[in-house]
Amino acid sequence: MASAFVSTALLAGASIAQAEMHGDMHPQVWADDQPVAGGTVSAEKVTAGSNGWLVVHRTDDSMKPGPVVGHAPLKEGENMDVTALLTEDVSTGDQLMLMVHSEEGGMETGVFEYTLGASEDGPIKMDGNLVMSTITAQ
Repeated sequence: MASAFVSTALLAGASIAQAEMHGDMHPQVWADDQPVAGGTVSAEKVTAGSNGWLVVHRTDDSMKPGPVVGHAPLKEGENMDVTALLTEDVSTGDQLMLMVHSEEGGMETGVFEYTLGASEDGPIKMDGNLVMSTITAQ
């Protein structure tokens, strides 16, 4: 019985590793509340299924993405310590949504072209949900 469990666990681990090697990893954002006085916002880690963008949206208690206040490029796979420059002032207590966007539908590769509600370089969804993490500016 223990042998079957170990074999199943090893197969599951191998499947996850294989999926990660082939870019099948699930997009995800890891970020914590942080100071923004330096004009930047950082995510500790971001995984992306393809090249794209970490986009910083304003949000509030409704948890709906608002205007974009910063962005940073992402490469396919695991991205560590991703820092986005803020394009407008953010105050202590402001809520920010750090979201994964694609590099699809725009006119130029490597140029962030999204505006709120547009399809160019738009948000990624997994199972119908936005891929994001919400933080509070300190």
